[in-house]
Amino acid sequence: MTTPTLTVDGPRLWRSLMDLAAIGAYDDERTGLRGVNRLALTDADAAGRRRVVAWMEEAGLTVRVDRMGNIYGRREGTDPTAAAVLTGSHIDSVATAGAFDGCLGVLGGIEAVRTLNERGIRTRRPIEVAVFTEEEGVRFGTDMLGSAVAAGRLTLEYAHALTDRDGRTLGGELARTGFDGTEDVRLAPPHAYVECHIEQGPVLAGSGVEIGVVTGVQGISWQEITVHGRAAHAGTTPTRLRADAGLAAAHIIVRLRELVDSGEYGDLRATVGHLIVHPDLTNIVPARAELTVDLRNPDDAQMARAEEALAAFLRELEESGPGLSVTTRRMAKTAHVPFDEGVQKVIAQAADDHGLEHISLLSGAGHDAQEIAALCPTAMIFVRGEYDGISHNPREYSTPEACAHGVDVLATTLLRLAGQD
Repeated sequence: MTTPTLTVDGPRLWRSLMDLAAIGAYDDERTGLRGVNRLALTDADAAGRRRVVAWMEEAGLTVRVDRMGNIYGRREGTDPTAAAVLTGSHIDSVATAGAFDGCLGVLGGIEAVRTLNERGIRTRRPIEVAVFTEEEGVRFGTDMLGSAVAAGRLTLEYAHALTDRDGRTLGGELARTGFDGTEDVRLAPPHAYVECHIEQGPVLAGSGVEIGVVTGVQGISWQEITVHGRAAHAGTTPTRLRADAGLAAAHIIVRLRELVDSGEYGDLRATVGHLIVHPDLTNIVPARAELTVDLRNPDDAQMARAEEALAAFLRELEESGPGLSVTTRRMAKTAHVPFDEGVQKVIAQAADDHGLEHISLLSGAGHDAQEIAALCPTAMIFVRGEYDGISHNPREYSTPEACAHGVDVLATTLLRLAGQD
C-alpha cells in the first residue's frame, strides 16, 4: 500500500514562525528591518523556549528537559519498544538574526505532529521534536553544543563550565533560566533523525528549485588567536621599535585570504568574525589583539593542511620582530559528516510525491544534524531562501509557500520513517 503524503497547514506554520520571531525582536538600523536577537540562555531565549514548550504540550507532546537544557517533545507510537524518529533544530540565534534559522526545523516538527493529530494517524514508532541548546555557539564559544553533548562528543562538565564574555557559566545560566533539566543528557540512539532548515545559501534559488536533499556537512574549525604586543605612545614611538598587535592581526587576516585564494587547500573558506584590540584607544599602539578564525572545508585532509599553514604563519609572525607572541585556543572542530543515503532517498521520494523539484547539495553551515549523525541514520531538508540565501542577518527570508513545502516534505518523511520496521 502506498504511504500517504502529509500536507501541513502553511498559514498556521507561518504564524508560529512570526510569533516566535517577535520574541527577542529588535529594529536593525543597518537594514531598516526587524531582526531577532535571541542568544542562547538569555531572557529572550528562555521566553522563546517557554513558548515552544507550550506549543508542544498543546500538540499533545510529552515534554522532557535534559541537563543541557535540550528539550524533547514526544508523540508515542503504537510500539512502545521501538526507537523514536527524531526531528528538530534550535531556536537560539546570533545577535543579528532573521526568523528562520533553526526555528523552521523546530516549528516544522511541531506542525508535522499537529497534522498527524488532525488526520488521526498513529505511527508505529514514536516521533520526537527536539530543541537543542546553543547551536550557534556565539555566546559560549562552541557551536552545536547541546547536540554534541547529547551525542557524546563533548562532556556535560565541559559544557557547563563554558563562560560567556561576562564570565557567566552555561551551567549557571541554565539554572537561572529554569532549563537545568534532570533528564540524562546522553540521547538513546533514535531510529533516524531528519532536520528541516533554511538553506542559508544561494544554491537552491540559483537552481530554481525549492527543496534540497542534503548529502552532508563540511568540516568546521574554530579557534581564537591572541596576539601579545607592547603598548606604546602613537606619536613618540618610532615604527621600528613597535610591537604592534593590531598590525599583526591584520597580517593574519590577509594571510587567511591568501590561503583561500591560492586554491591549494581545496574549497577552503576563512572568516575572521571577531576582532578587538586593547587598550582600544586612538593614540596607543595596541598591546593585544584578539580574533577568531572560522575555517570551513569539505575535505578533512585539505582542512588539516590549511590549519598547519596558518600555524606556520603564526610561528613566522612571532619571529618577525621582538616583543610579539601568539597564543591560540581551540573553540570547536568538527570533521566532514556524510549523511545517510537511505534517509536521503526517503526525503527525495517525499519531495517527488509532493510534486516538488529537488537537488542534492552539501551544507556549508554547521547543524545539529552533524552531531546526531553519530547516533543514527541522519539527513536534512533544505528550504530555499531569498536574497541570495542571506542568513545571520535580518534580511534572511523564505516565503510562506517555500516553508510550507519544506515542512510538507518533512512531515511525509517523518510519517514514512516512523512506519519502518
